[in-house]
Amino acid sequence: MSRRILAAGLAVAATFTVTTVPVAAAEQPSVKFPSARFPLGVPSVPTRTMTSVTPGIDLYDVKAGRATDGYTVTVLMPSGRDYGMRHTAEAKLAEVEATGEVAALQKVVRPQVADAPAQEVYMVRVGLWKLEEKAKAEDMAKKLKEAGLKVKVDYLGDDGLKTTGPWNVKVMMINPRAFRGSYAASLGASVAKRETVTAMAKAAKAVAAVNGGFFNIHTAAELRGEPVGASVVAGRLLSEAVPGRSAVVLQGRAARVTELKTTVTAIASSGDKLPVNGVNRAAVAEELVLYTQEWGAKTPADDGTDVVLDATGKVVGVRAPGAAVQPGTQVLHGTGVAAEWLAAYAPAGATLRLDTKVVDLRKGRAIKLTPDLHVIAGGVGLVRNGKTRITAKRDGHDSMNMILRRHPRTLLGTTRNGTLILATIDGRQPGVTVGASFIEAAQFMRWMGARDAINLDGGGSTAMVVKGKVVNRPSDGAERPVGDALLVLPN
Repeated sequence: MSRRILAAGLAVAATFTVTTVPVAAAEQPSVKFPSARFPLGVPSVPTRTMTSVTPGIDLYDVKAGRATDGYTVTVLMPSGRDYGMRHTAEAKLAEVEATGEVAALQKVVRPQVADAPAQEVYMVRVGLWKLEEKAKAEDMAKKLKEAGLKVKVDYLGDDGLKTTGPWNVKVMMINPRAFRGSYAASLGASVAKRETVTAMAKAAKAVAAVNGGFFNIHTAAELRGEPVGASVVAGRLLSEAVPGRSAVVLQGRAARVTELKTTVTAIASSGDKLPVNGVNRAAVAEELVLYTQEWGAKTPADDGTDVVLDATGKVVGVRAPGAAVQPGTQVLHGTGVAAEWLAAYAPAGATLRLDTKVVDLRKGRAIKLTPDLHVIAGGVGLVRNGKTRITAKRDGHDSMNMILRRHPRTLLGTTRNGTLILATIDGRQPGVTVGASFIEAAQFMRWMGARDAINLDGGGSTAMVVKGKVVNRPSDGAERPVGDALLVLPN
């Protein structure tokens, strides 16, 4: 499958210039940037610079706060986590004190979110050093390790507790009344392969792009580009939804946040039906999985069966599994009872119909799979109808690490008038930028005027690309290959 089709960047690139000027001296931006104080840390007036990317698109470089956090040494619990229940932490505290060092018991409360209660835990920490004294913290960690304790050096700005920052943020605001292009999703050259946002943006000749949703890091290395959740590119369902999870639906230059479910059903000419369990992902026992030509890898080499369909649904081949999906075909791969169903209802020459539905759960109806439809799975819902509503449990991220701790974040929001807000909050860079928790991410997007907002993938995946160049500071030190991207295409 060619990159061009998967990237969905079929429009010809328009010429545009990027000029950076202080906001006070710039022409009136297409969408008003908030005048209120920066909402994170100690409220302050941020410094910001506006770049006019193209008519209707303004890029803001926002900086706020200052570095006052330092380092400590955190003692790991028997579970391997850096926190535990009070009795566990107190026992660990005693172990530290037995070495002759002074330790402190720190109570940490993970805030309640919309679908998960607050959680009270305890940490054991040794020492406190200034930002420039990390070497001293590392020396203490070495000493404790030699005493048989498992520890790690922590930058306190990452905790998710009180901080003064700093924050380094890029915000792109797209006014649909002035912007004449469109939005699209890209999975790069294939579903299975990971690629950088820059590569996907350049292939599609996009004006700008950000990384998309989470991808499956728990599968075989060669398959880790597979999105975790719904993916629709140019009206084709390329990855099934995790039912009820957040997603962004893109159509033309309209974007909206919602929750989705997807269904695919194989229907034989006799009317007999069998649900398709997945689309373009690794298969497990007793499953029927659909592989499209965009998959970019071989079907599973197991004891199942492959049925090859042409564009009309005719069975043009029944084969042993473990082969590539050829252009112009789709493959139904079945194991166990699914393989038996294929043997009964899908012999060579038979016809199968694949009934595919993408259902918008907020609207309670199916979305038409038209060529201008694109869907990217979100990570976690943050804002709904202008109010903070963090659905961490429903969206699979209700851990202490994800809710409370600060990480780089890629955020997407929509305003009442249809403006699309794309933001990257850089993090994991002590003294430079601290990132954000889910709570802080929601606060930030509400400050920006988002009526609905979601967290896309973050961490080292966070990337914003403008005119083929990364404009934020990825925490890995270089751009990370990811599963998919949201593209902003010229008209």
